[in-house]
Amino acid sequence: MTGISQSTRRWLGLIAIALGVALIVVDTTIVNVIVPSIIDDLGVNSAQSQWIQESYAIIFAALLLLVGRISDIIGARRIFLIGVVVFGLSSLLAGLASSGGLLIGARFLQGAGAALILPTSLALLNSMFTGQARGQAFAVWGSTIGAASALGPLLGGWLAEHASWRWAFGINIPLVVLILIGSVLFLDRSPRGSGRVDVLGALLSIAGLGLLAFGLIEGRTYGWITSSEPFDAFGVSWSGGLSPVFVALVVSVLSLIAFTLRQRALSRGEQAGEALMNTRLFAIASFRGGNIATLLIGLGEFGIIAVLPLWLQFTLGYSALQAGLMLVPIAIGSFVASGASFGLAAKVTPLNLVRLGLALEVIGLAGLGLVAAVDSPWWHIALVLFFYGIGVGFATAQVTNVVLNDVPESSAGQGSGIQSAFRQLGSALGIAVLTTTFFTTLGSRLRDSLAGAQDADALTRSVTDSAGGAIAGYAGRPETEFVADAARAAMTHGITLGGYIAAGFVVIGLIATALIPNRPTPTESIVRNDGAGL
Repeated sequence: MTGISQSTRRWLGLIAIALGVALIVVDTTIVNVIVPSIIDDLGVNSAQSQWIQESYAIIFAALLLLVGRISDIIGARRIFLIGVVVFGLSSLLAGLASSGGLLIGARFLQGAGAALILPTSLALLNSMFTGQARGQAFAVWGSTIGAASALGPLLGGWLAEHASWRWAFGINIPLVVLILIGSVLFLDRSPRGSGRVDVLGALLSIAGLGLLAFGLIEGRTYGWITSSEPFDAFGVSWSGGLSPVFVALVVSVLSLIAFTLRQRALSRGEQAGEALMNTRLFAIASFRGGNIATLLIGLGEFGIIAVLPLWLQFTLGYSALQAGLMLVPIAIGSFVASGASFGLAAKVTPLNLVRLGLALEVIGLAGLGLVAAVDSPWWHIALVLFFYGIGVGFATAQVTNVVLNDVPESSAGQGSGIQSAFRQLGSALGIAVLTTTFFTTLGSRLRDSLAGAQDADALTRSVTDSAGGAIAGYAGRPETEFVADAARAAMTHGITLGGYIAAGFVVIGLIATALIPNRPTPTESIVRNDGAGL
């Protein structure tokens, strides 16, 4: 490829990186829409269906810190390529799965592949670009995340209606081939570092982050303190007494405390090169303040996407495909922000772009709370989601740029892994808070509305346990139509409250950006990756 300039090569490499990120984000959201088809085809039980959805996110979060450290030693490009291959092979296994158990195993492998891709994508961008060009590159990266999270349900809805759920995994294969070709041709070889992996720290971080993700995701299902229903996994059944979620969260907290103490000791001693999380990085003001803001922003940014499709389908009566289409304005807004960032990068600091994005997110989320009604016109929803998408496009990209800007290149992988872990933790917390709020509000409001009706508790449980899926059945019979009306009103109240809570979290994140130094953007845009490796 000697006829292609270095500048062109790095932008073509950015396309490969963005496609890799899109791949893992889409597979976070697409499965939520195709689960009913999987249940019908494979005959999986409710516990297996839950694991098909959540195993990916749990292993994804658990491995981020370890991957960041390994990428500093082996090279970000090499780990990125391995991650793409693992993701492609596991997608093939998922698409061919003949049982729920095999599909769950494939989803665990997909999560491992995703964990290899996300932090290394950040490390690669951080080493490939500087100054104004770096802000533009992160704009593309962030917009890809915003767009992919919105397009996942659309793609899943279309496949659920017109093809097979297996193609939700099968379509990854040609993309993986394209990403591999682009990466090999256009990504420079990453330098290798020195040092070893802290094995004990790795085990503590995997246990801490994995169990934390499990607890936050499954708390509403199995109970936060006492068991609300049996938990079955890997042939083991847990029922009665303390909830597995409570135990998981306690063990997670203890593991993370032990991990932090160990990393502090390693970072200050002669074994600093072995630290999985070099705590001295937190002495960098932009890294420290940026990660705090990332955590808080994650609380409000994507939690609403977890429940919005349910409201669109079961309250407004949209099909799975139509519900997916209603999220497209988020993707359009993200791309608008990406285009605008190219012009603004030389005039506005990355931190001010973050603040602009967060302000637009607040407008979109609070606007959703204002326009949500049982008969909301589609364009009202589309408009507020468009503003939300623009905000995500600005904020998600540039907060990462801010966090990693002052991190030494030798610690780029580690810094990216830490930033990714903060992002995933915030997202998991946000999803836990907003889904719990949504379903708690649905149950309490519906129970109050049905007070005095025969079997009010049973009717309420049928709606909440089906996540609203029972509404259509009640609406189809004159004698139970009142239940459907009450359920639609309760779901709408849940979305309204969720929109306001998410907006509140983003406001706190906006306030937290005051902790970050606001530096002008350097004007240079040279390539910094000149090492050797794979």
